Amino acid sequence: MASVLVVEDDQFVRSALIRHLTDASHTVRSVGTALEALREVAHVPFDLVILDLGLPDLDGSEALKMLRGITDVPVIVATARDDETEVVRLLNAGADDYLTKPFSVEHLAARMAAVLRRARSGAGEAPTAGALRVGGLTVDPLRRQAELDGVRLDLTRREFDLLAFLAGRPGVVVPRRELLAEVWQQSYGDDQTIDVHLSWLRRKLGETAARPRYLHTLRGVGVKLEPPGEGSRGLEQAR
Repeated sequence: MASVLVVEDDQFVRSALIRHLTDASHTVRSVGTALEALREVAHVPFDLVILDLGLPDLDGSEALKMLRGITDVPVIVATARDDETEVVRLLNAGADDYLTKPFSVEHLAARMAAVLRRARSGAGEAPTAGALRVGGLTVDPLRRQAELDGVRLDLTRREFDLLAFLAGRPGVVVPRRELLAEVWQQSYGDDQTIDVHLSWLRRKLGETAARPRYLHTLRGVGVKLEPPGEGSRGLEQAR
């Protein structure tokens, strides 16, 4: 079962969702505003977020962008907007799936199962079969484990996907557009999403943008991962 955050300001809909999810043995927390949702995901490790777009304090599409800036938790958008262009925009902004209101509890359960299955299968792993080694960094895509100098790194799903993708191409400058397409499965998006995850990775690798060891950003070009001291000093320009 899953830990689910319901973000819905309509008390009737919210109560119905909580009752259904609880009956299905999920652990449920709920909030009625976007800002409350951001506070929740910043402190609680949810498996899934169900996000209504018609929130009182912030449009749900903006809330989605802000969520993607701090977490890679799967998000199902619940919306009364059935315009295809709008749906495509939401998916490209980081939604994992969507439901058009009104929807049945059976439909919700099926969509939740599909999204959770994809998340738990480790989508986005680097294609290399064996462990990847870059200096003192070891990344094992099959076991989804990473170590630095023999110490296990505690990475989120998206942090691992990003690190594994770069580790499979050591020394190669990967354009940001390619990172969005391959790691986030988005054809376009906000560079801030990449910057936030790079910042988190740097912290866990014991480095900073000003004093990089493994992760190097070339302004206007892309990102590369290479062993410390291999010719990239002075190239780092933090965004």
